[in-house]
Amino acid sequence: MCKKNKIIKYMSGTYKQQFNRKYGFKLDEPHSLKEISDITGYKLSGLKTIFEKGEGAFENNPQSVRPGMQKQQWAYARVYAAVNPKSKAHKIDKVHLKKK
Repeated sequence: MCKKNKIIKYMSGTYKQQFNRKYGFKLDEPHSLKEISDITGYKLSGLKTIFEKGEGAFENNPQSVRPGMQKQQWAYARVYAAVNPKSKAHKIDKVHLKKK
């Protein structure tokens, strides 16, 4: 497998799967905000703020939410995206991401 294909394989999947792959967990293993904080070194308070922004987005923009998603799923997806430096969410939410 060439380097380009390895990068594409690493980058594929949901942000949760990318997080789990990066830190050596099973792809669909869930994590609490506290666990994400401990693993990444970001302050829990910032992750909570991002989580709350995700919940607000779920409620205020229902047309963008995929059918069948729950509010907490949407909020966790935003957190996983925010801790990924290559995501758009990281660029938006990095003001809340402070290292411990």
